[in-house]
Amino acid sequence: MNIDLEKISADYKKAVGNLKRRIVICGGTGCVSNGSLNVREEMVKKLKARGMDVEIVLKKEENGEHCNFTGTYISKSGCQGFCQMGPLVHIEPDKILYTKVKVSDVDEIIDETLVNGRVIDRLLYVSPTTGEHCKGDATIPFYNRQKRVVLSNCMIEPEDVDEYISRGGYFGARKAITEMTPEEVCQTVLDSGLRGRGGGGFPTGLKWKFTLASKNAKKYVICNGDEGDPGAFMDRSVMEGNPHAVIEGMMIAAKAIGADEGYVYVRAEYPLAVTRMRQAMADAERAGLLGDGLFGTDFSFRLHVMEGAGAFVCGEETALIASIEGKRGMPMPKPPFPAQSGLWGKPTVINNVETLASVPYILREGAEAYRSCGTEKSPGTKTFALTGHVANTGLIEVPFGTTLREIVYNIGGGVTNNEGKVTGEDFKAVQIGGPSGGCLTKEMLDLEMDFDSLKKVGAMVGSGGLVVMNNQTCMIKIARFFMQFTQNESCGKCVPCREGTKQMLALLDDIIEGRATAETLELLEITAKAVQMGSLCGLGKTAPNPVLSTLKHFRQEYEDHVFRKICPTGECKALARPEIVASKCKGCTACMRKCPVGAITGEIKKPHHIDAEKCIKCGACKQACKFGAIIGL
Repeated sequence: MNIDLEKISADYKKAVGNLKRRIVICGGTGCVSNGSLNVREEMVKKLKARGMDVEIVLKKEENGEHCNFTGTYISKSGCQGFCQMGPLVHIEPDKILYTKVKVSDVDEIIDETLVNGRVIDRLLYVSPTTGEHCKGDATIPFYNRQKRVVLSNCMIEPEDVDEYISRGGYFGARKAITEMTPEEVCQTVLDSGLRGRGGGGFPTGLKWKFTLASKNAKKYVICNGDEGDPGAFMDRSVMEGNPHAVIEGMMIAAKAIGADEGYVYVRAEYPLAVTRMRQAMADAERAGLLGDGLFGTDFSFRLHVMEGAGAFVCGEETALIASIEGKRGMPMPKPPFPAQSGLWGKPTVINNVETLASVPYILREGAEAYRSCGTEKSPGTKTFALTGHVANTGLIEVPFGTTLREIVYNIGGGVTNNEGKVTGEDFKAVQIGGPSGGCLTKEMLDLEMDFDSLKKVGAMVGSGGLVVMNNQTCMIKIARFFMQFTQNESCGKCVPCREGTKQMLALLDDIIEGRATAETLELLEITAKAVQMGSLCGLGKTAPNPVLSTLKHFRQEYEDHVFRKICPTGECKALARPEIVASKCKGCTACMRKCPVGAITGEIKKPHHIDAEKCIKCGACKQACKFGAIIGL
């Protein structure tokens, strides 16, 4: 079937151009859980009650062209990224973004903005540093300092294939299928410099070439959507908001390696992603974009969605393959690599969601256009899930080479203290790459974020989770959190991972609970290196990274726990010993006046002192101190 993409694109653009107004309500998981679809339902009901023309679907005539609708179109989108400020409501052509919208706000939005054209200040985003009200995303640093390629279409209606086509969708697949040989497709992706976004950073075009070289009549393409890192939600958001880009990327990969069948492997905990991927596949099949004889050629491609049970280890490609085959998800030794023997013993290429969603842009715009941003060895952009002690949390996309400082302080709006306020002096570290990653410290704020720069400092891009931590965060507890996760998720197949992570967790517990000695630290480091060297798969080999990274960059904090029996941040209750930091204490006596047992002494305008033996750890002094001088409570 030869589908006329140009006609569909022109018709959709004409239909949107006829609209009086378009309201886009975020339909990503975060906003949906906060009631965004209820806001949409209420808005449609109230507008119809007032006799206004409103639709939630752009309807078509019998000839397939869109009806001449001139009212208000209320669509949903995928994740718009600014998750902390959801539910989000964009109003076009007014270029207004309203944040934290509730059902109770709908009447005011209709009266003030839709009827009278006035902006509601209280629903606008307010800068945490300047206090400025920002009317739209063009004036919000969280948005305007990003460069969105993979996320650029997450504002469209994810269940409307025509809108995706109007944004250039499936033009890259058509070019690959009708104008290029498999070798040319592989070379174009290789020339673009695209590297795997799942963590390893292996050149995508090279992986495809290896699979193409394997001689077999049957080959498979697999999309790895088993995103299991704590704090990571990039792949989920792309599948929810731009599912057709994933499908198109898989079509191009299939042409490149000679495959006719593919699987999208999604964890069952992502029900919205599963639903929208299946809907997008059904829509693509109806439109003639999936199935037999694509674009009037003899090329055929079919897709299936496979729901995973949520095992972290199934993010590893051989374990994922075993899961699709109905076996227990456990890694297999390599070689053979999936390119030679993958799904059911056939040559298979596996890429993650973000990698595949990057491919249509490369085929449509060209390898050089893709290389125009990023660094020489890490071209293009990377999505990150920005979370933790930062003013603006959410999903971002920036060119490789962007500094950590730019992400944390400009896009993220700055580090927050435990009260949620931005002070500018609270940054301690960033955990990048989840359980497989490492810590980036204050000295690395100007580090360029790319595959090679991060590797040099003992970290890795990983899937793209960025957890920002302030100076009241105990790094040993952070290391323990990730070790607990990897220990729970170990498949148990190899001894180094199964037993080593268990022993490392026990050693970290000894440190946190005050039982550790100098031998504990030595044994922890030896065990971590043994797990790193001896584990069967990449997940086991990287499991010790958070421990080794914190040992390297926060050795003094470990030694305080072990030798001084003090947790400097006070988070480890067994080691909480109250102290007053002399450099921060102003001698205001507020803490001394609040102490119920007289454990604090000192003179006015001079640093005070806490007698740890008298202290009952009630926390009254810490609450009274305005300068953050009291630690250990």
